[in-house]
Amino acid sequence: QVQLVESGGGLVEAGGSLRLSCAASGSIFTMNRMGWYRQAPGKQRELVASMTNGGRTNYADSVKGRFTISRDNAKNTAYLQMNRLKPEDTAVYYCNAGELAVGTGRYWGQGTQVTVSS
Repeated sequence: QVQLVESGGGLVEAGGSLRLSCAASGSIFTMNRMGWYRQAPGKQRELVASMTNGGRTNYADSVKGRFTISRDNAKNTAYLQMNRLKPEDTAVYYCNAGELAVGTGRYWGQGTQVTVSS
């Protein structure tokens, strides 16, 4: 069983940066795929970025070139570096982990709020 805890959210002005962290209670080495999702009010949860143990990454078109996902298996932590933030990035961001290289994993964090002011 893996428990995920996100941190690093907050309020930032447009154009600013935040780095989200996802700390796992267990080893994430067995989690082939780590991902970040977000859900804005009234909208469905959507994939922001994902990364496999092999280093393969996938980004939503809306964040390409601005967000970077990374993971440190030794620290059992995944990160999402968010630069040039926009008001439309405002959402609750969730960490996700799974044993398979594709698809949404079965483990979720509780979410962290990111608010970008214009």
